[in-house]
Amino acid sequence: MSGPVLLVVAAAIFNEAGDILLAQRPEGKSMAGLWEFPGGKVEAGEAPEAALVRELAEELRMEIDPESLNPITFASFGYRDFHLLMPLYEVRSWRGTPAGMEGQKLAWVSPAALRDYDAPPADIPLFEELARRY
Repeated sequence: MSGPVLLVVAAAIFNEAGDILLAQRPEGKSMAGLWEFPGGKVEAGEAPEAALVRELAEELRMEIDPESLNPITFASFGYRDFHLLMPLYEVRSWRGTPAGMEGQKLAWVSPAALRDYDAPPADIPLFEELARRY
C-alpha cells in the first residue's frame, strides 16, 4: 500500500427488473469515462450509511432511508497514491428519479452485463461478484 487509506461507500441500486444503476465518471475527474457504482467519500466523523445517503442525494437526487441499506460486499484495492476501502450496499427502495446532477451519464445494467462496462480497477471484482450472485 502506498499512501493513506481512503474510505468511500458505494451503492448497488436495483430497479424492479433487477437491473443495477451505474454512473459514468464525467470528464475532468480521474478515471473519466469509466463506469462505477454511485457513492462517494466518507467525511471525518460520518457513518458510512450516512455518507451514502448524502452522496446519493447530492449526485442523483435520490432519497434513501439509511435503515434500508443492506451491506453486501466490499472492495479493498491499492492504487498508486492511496488504498481504497469501499463497502458496497444494496439499495432496493428510494424516493425520486435518479438523475446525474454532476453531468454523469447513468445506465441500468443487468448483473450479467456488468462485465461489459469499463470500470475502475477497484470496481471490477464487485461487478464480477454481483454478476455471479444475482
